[in-house]
Amino acid sequence: MPTAGSGAACASAGILWPSELSGMPRRATDPDSPGVAAWGDPAVVARCGVAPPGPTDVECLEVDGVGWIPQALSDGTRFTAFGHEPALEVLVPAKYAPEGLLLPAFAPVVKALPANGLACR
Repeated sequence: MPTAGSGAACASAGILWPSELSGMPRRATDPDSPGVAAWGDPAVVARCGVAPPGPTDVECLEVDGVGWIPQALSDGTRFTAFGHEPALEVLVPAKYAPEGLLLPAFAPVVKALPANGLACR
């Protein structure tokens, strides 16, 4: 599992992780950190503390008031929250396609992180 940001912003946001994600219970992570959470098998993994994306030409998806930058992976999609620092990253395996439908559950976590002045256009 990925490591997480250990800062105060991630610790505060981490208390807002959903206990279930689309009917999947939260599962243990290694390392056990308030900044990392996972659900399901294969795991959907959310990690707070990644570097925030800067201005980009990549399409920004806005879901429930949160901007996300998607990146296709060989086995799913990586979504990085846009406009917050530290940023939140959500790795969604292709099994859960369309992957973006899981993003609303993470809006409260992202909204608890400090804004950095950037927004989807």
